[in-house]
Amino acid sequence: MAAPLSDGERRKQISVRGIAGLGDVAEVRKSFNRHLHFTLVKDRNVATPRDYYFALAHTVRDHLVGRWIRTQQHYYERDPKRIYYLSLEFYMGRTLQNTMVNLGLQNACDEAIYQLGLDLEELEEIEEDAGLGNGGLGRLAACFLDSMATLGLAAYGYGIRYEFGIFNQKIVDGWQVEEADDWLRYGNPWEKARPEYMLPVHFYGRVEHTPDGVKWIDTQVVLAMPYDTPVPGYKNNTVNTMRLWSAKAPNDFNLQEFNMGDYIEAVLDRNLAENISRVLYPNDNFFEGKELRLKQEYFVVAATLQDIIRRFKSSKFGCRDPVRTCFETFPDKVAIQLNDTHPALSIPELMRILVDVEKVDWDKAWEITKRTCAYTNHTVLPEALERWPVSMFEKLLPRHLEIIYALNQMHLDRVAALYPGDVDRLRRMSVIEEGDCKRINMAHLCVIGSHAVNGVARIHSRIVSNSVFKDFYELEPEKFQNKTNGITPRRWLLLCNPGLADVIAEKIGEGFITDLSQLKKLLEFIDNETFIRDVAKVKQENKLKFAAYLEEQYKVKINPMSMFDVQVKRIHEYKRQLLNCLHAITLYNRIRCNPSKSFVPRTIMIGGKAAPGYHMAKMIIKLITSIGEVINNDPYVGDKLKVIFLENYRVSLAEKVIPAADLSQQISTAGTEASGTGNMKFMVNGALTIGTMDGANVEMAEEAGEENLFIFGMRVEDVEALDRKGYNAREYYESLPELRQAIDQISSGFFSPRDPGCFRDVVNMLMYHDRFKVFADYEAYIKCQGQVDQLFMDPREWTRKVIRNIACSGKFSSDRTITEYAREIWGVEPSATAIPPPNLPRN
Repeated sequence: MAAPLSDGERRKQISVRGIAGLGDVAEVRKSFNRHLHFTLVKDRNVATPRDYYFALAHTVRDHLVGRWIRTQQHYYERDPKRIYYLSLEFYMGRTLQNTMVNLGLQNACDEAIYQLGLDLEELEEIEEDAGLGNGGLGRLAACFLDSMATLGLAAYGYGIRYEFGIFNQKIVDGWQVEEADDWLRYGNPWEKARPEYMLPVHFYGRVEHTPDGVKWIDTQVVLAMPYDTPVPGYKNNTVNTMRLWSAKAPNDFNLQEFNMGDYIEAVLDRNLAENISRVLYPNDNFFEGKELRLKQEYFVVAATLQDIIRRFKSSKFGCRDPVRTCFETFPDKVAIQLNDTHPALSIPELMRILVDVEKVDWDKAWEITKRTCAYTNHTVLPEALERWPVSMFEKLLPRHLEIIYALNQMHLDRVAALYPGDVDRLRRMSVIEEGDCKRINMAHLCVIGSHAVNGVARIHSRIVSNSVFKDFYELEPEKFQNKTNGITPRRWLLLCNPGLADVIAEKIGEGFITDLSQLKKLLEFIDNETFIRDVAKVKQENKLKFAAYLEEQYKVKINPMSMFDVQVKRIHEYKRQLLNCLHAITLYNRIRCNPSKSFVPRTIMIGGKAAPGYHMAKMIIKLITSIGEVINNDPYVGDKLKVIFLENYRVSLAEKVIPAADLSQQISTAGTEASGTGNMKFMVNGALTIGTMDGANVEMAEEAGEENLFIFGMRVEDVEALDRKGYNAREYYESLPELRQAIDQISSGFFSPRDPGCFRDVVNMLMYHDRFKVFADYEAYIKCQGQVDQLFMDPREWTRKVIRNIACSGKFSSDRTITEYAREIWGVEPSATAIPPPNLPRN
């Protein structure tokens, strides 16, 4: 088969990236050479590829700055309601290509770089991922920023500038080994430090109740230094801001205590304060109650709220009051969205500022706080819920503890009045959990302190209302909403799959880029032979390109004609990578049993990181690599089956593997995956889904028709029924011979001959305490995979289903999600009108 076109060659034929005007190309070249000259003049004669990357990044950044300044000026003059998206994670990935796409500069840069004898794709590969997130929650925040800018909302992302993001994953002897992610090593061309907006954050100390009000005194101070990153909307000249805080010790840090003592020690101790923004906690869907993590949560909240209030007070039309002490209008000018409970301290902190600092009446302050804040729940897993020990609060945030106690008392008084004598309800609904160790339930705090609470897919929001927060829903049903997640079509279609975007644009124009529902128009072409062929051709090119990448990077050779069967996500028992493993073993056993029979060739790719302290997840990775070791080296199997573990799965790798996938695995136990967003990325990129009725899979099946996905296994009701009956794994083990064979092979050391007992913990979990019921769905899963094979043997029918899936994926744009948040939670209206560009007059 012919070698795949390079993206550079393909872009020459591409419509969606705009024609590169000669003037633009000349300007980019000139700017690039200027930046390169000043980079090199400083210290060297010979340019490295990294010098070229930085020269290009600075060239592209120059195009952002004028629009950025103008956007902020525009907001200052019009004083719209501002949206503050608070998150401890922003999983941004790379910025260069996204900026070029959104500014419509990609072709001009491509041509200019080509004329200079360089390759744009090679330069793009030099950029480090900004890996300031673990997975879905952090990547959702990044997609939301893109959509908020594209929809012209006056929005700000606020988080922490971690010096070390999510660890880099190395696989050594089949085991995960973590390496620090020193992503700032060479500098970050996309951020601008703003020391003029540095703010103090207080910790520890004690509370004094005086006639003039409450004082929090004798605190330790850490400074929060803001770094701003521009967030461009798609071709609308809007550039919003993501502001990330970095911790800095004040210059007198610890010197007071040491006085004439050890000056050197005191300066070295500055690290203790600055550790707050050192590293991202690498847990996904798991709560680790460490003091440093609580400090991170308060740090981002305290700095952000000071910033929000400064901006509210200084805005042109803030309040008629000359000193702007009137907070009546605060909820009309400010919306704060809490991305999970991690920024929950916003609620007591806003109360503290209003009551203690601004002297607002308590009840008025509570009304303002509730009207301002809204909370998004991301998980129903009990081990993920944040429950902080009261003792830790007492020490670290004594005033916030008092405020939480007072808010809880108010809340419980209200519940007691409505349900007299129902003490069990009071216990269930309290923000404070009694017991050996008294704890603060942060989710309960978020629910009572917000005017809106939402889940992230319809089925998840139902579970939130009917189970997790059932008592709260009975109290205030109007608070609870659904906002099904979405993904940005700029990064997840245009940027990562230009071939597909182009084939689509040829048929229906470019409107779909900002209105993904227009993909529905593709339904007309579901029987169009040319279109079927073009879609299949793009997929094959993407597969060839990914196969070449795997060979180059990891020295693994795969069959590009095989089915690319992909499961990429964090490694977690509830996501059931083990079910995928059992299918791989079952296929292997069938091939061994009947080597002359014709099989649909498959390359099973599994990728994802395990939290460093999550033993079972690390064992799952070792099992996957061990199965691959056996299968990939068995001469009887040959090209029929390969099992590949994709090392160091991250945003930039997702952008390569997702466009190449044929089959997307979304196989969590029904009722455990809140939404999922990878499922949506695969759908829009032309993979078919094998999945359970969980998270957003339910709505994907509804949009495309259940017969156009491979849906299998228990529904939520079946899982609940099985829980009532009691799940007994052994019954399945005894009654399903292929399952028994697979488990016996894992157990006997067939996949770990040098350490036969290696997987005893995995087998023991599956047999005796599997919360996620892997065996209960095994039979249905294997049968469903058989249907996948059947369809894959009919390429035309397969591609027709692919087209139907793409055509029905429009609902899953984050533009739609954000439009719903804007109208139904924040009370603002998205705007389709572009701001005039910097070279035109402002009116």
